[in-house]
Amino acid sequence: MNQIPDELLRLALEAQRAAFRAEPMPSLATRRDRLARVLAMTRRYADELAETISRDFSHRSRHETQLADVATVEMAAKHASSHLGRWMRQRRMPTALHYLPASNRLIPQPLGVVGVIAPWNYPYQLAMSPAIAALAAGNRVMIKPSELTPETSALMARMVGEYFAPEEMQVITGDATVGRAFAALPFDHLFFTGSTAVGKLVAQAAAQHLTPVTLELGGKSPALVDASADIAQVAERLAFGKLLNAGQTCIAPDYILAPRAMVQPLADALIAAVRRLYPSIAGNADYSAIATPRHLARLQGLLDDARAKGARLLPTHEGIGEGRKLVPHLLLDVNEGMAVMQEEIFGPLLPILPYDSEQQALDYIKDHARPLALYWFGADSAARERVLAQTHAGGVTLNDCLWHIGQEDQPFGGVGASGQGAYHGIWGFNTFSKMKPVFSQPRWFAGTQLFYPPYGATFERLLALLKKIA
Repeated sequence: MNQIPDELLRLALEAQRAAFRAEPMPSLATRRDRLARVLAMTRRYADELAETISRDFSHRSRHETQLADVATVEMAAKHASSHLGRWMRQRRMPTALHYLPASNRLIPQPLGVVGVIAPWNYPYQLAMSPAIAALAAGNRVMIKPSELTPETSALMARMVGEYFAPEEMQVITGDATVGRAFAALPFDHLFFTGSTAVGKLVAQAAAQHLTPVTLELGGKSPALVDASADIAQVAERLAFGKLLNAGQTCIAPDYILAPRAMVQPLADALIAAVRRLYPSIAGNADYSAIATPRHLARLQGLLDDARAKGARLLPTHEGIGEGRKLVPHLLLDVNEGMAVMQEEIFGPLLPILPYDSEQQALDYIKDHARPLALYWFGADSAARERVLAQTHAGGVTLNDCLWHIGQEDQPFGGVGASGQGAYHGIWGFNTFSKMKPVFSQPRWFAGTQLFYPPYGATFERLLALLKKIA
C-alpha cells in the first residue's frame, strides 16, 4: 500500500462507487444487517482489541478500552439500529397556502461513499462511531486509521475484512503518505478526527473536489469552578475526566479556572483524588501510558518550559513513572507565555488558573479559541446560566467531565477552531444523508399557472395578493 497508494486507493473508491450505484437506497433490513455485523464484530474482538491497543500504547488500561472504545461502539450501533426505521422515513413537510394543492416532502438519501480518517487516541471508537452513522444512512465507507497505532490498524483491517465486503466497508492502512492521498480522494463526504493543524490540511485537500467535511478537532477545553462548588466532588470528577487514557482525550479538561482562594485547596484535593484513583503510577494496570515516545517527549518539554518560566509544578506521586507512563502534574502560577497554555496538552498535565471575578473568568474563555468542551462546576444556577449564555463550546457537561460525548440523543461536534459539523445518533445519520426536498404538483391543476406570461394587470394584482398572504 505504501508503494502505490494512489492507484490502490482509486480502485477501492471506484469499487465502492460502483456498488453504491447498483444499490443507491439500501433497505432498512440491509442497513440493520450491517449495523448488526458491526456489533457482532466488536463483541467478538473486544478482548483482542484491548490487548492490541495496549501493545500499541506500551500499556493501555484494559478497562478504559472496554469503556471508551468497545462499549461506546456497541451502544452507538444498537441505538442507530433501534431508531433507524424512524430516521429513514420520508417526512411530509408543510406547504404554504399559496402553493396548494401541491405538497412537500423530505427524503433522506445516502450520499454515496464516505471517507473516515481516525486518530490514535481512541483508535477503534473514533473509526467505527462515524462509520456506524454512515452505514445507518446507507453509505459505503472507507476508513484510514492512524499509523501511530499500527497493530490496532492492522487488526481493524482484518476484522472489517471478515465481516464486510470491501465494497461495503474497507480499512486502508498505511503511513502519512497514504493518509494524504486518502484525504485527497473525491469522497461524497469526508470525516476527520484529529488536531486542528491537520484538520486544516484535510479541509484544503477536500476542497479540491468540493467534498463536504466534518472536522472533529480539539483545543484547550476549560473547566470553570464556581465559588459555590464542592471542592472534594469537583476534584474527584476532574481527576477522572483528566486522567482517562492518561489525558489523551480530545475533550479532556485542558485547564482549570478557579476562584483565587480555592486554587490551593483544589490543588490539594486533586492530588488526594488522583492518589485514590491511582494509588501508584508504575506497575498500575489502571493507568495508561503515553502512546508514543514523541508525545511523551512533547509533554516533558511542556513541563520543562513551564518550570523554566516560573510555574510551580505539583506531581501527584513521588518518583517517576515506568516506560511511557507519565506521573500526573498540576501546574500553578502559569502564564500565557508558557507553551502549556498555548498548545492543547493531550496528556496528564493540568494547569490551574486563579480568577477574581466571574466576568474575568468568562472573558478569559471568550478571548481564546472556542473549545470542543466546556465544564462548569457549582450549585449557583444563575451563575451556571450566565456561563452557558456567554460562552461557546462544542459541548458542555455540568458538574462532571466527558459524559456529554456519550449522549446518542445529543449532537457531538466542535465549533470554530474545535471543529465543524456533528454526529452521534440522528445527527450522524443526517450528516451522512442528503435531505432531499421534493415539491409535488398535481397533474390536474397548478395554481402557479396563474403567474405564467403574458404578464399584465392580472399578474400585478395576483402578485400583490401573494405578498399579503405569504
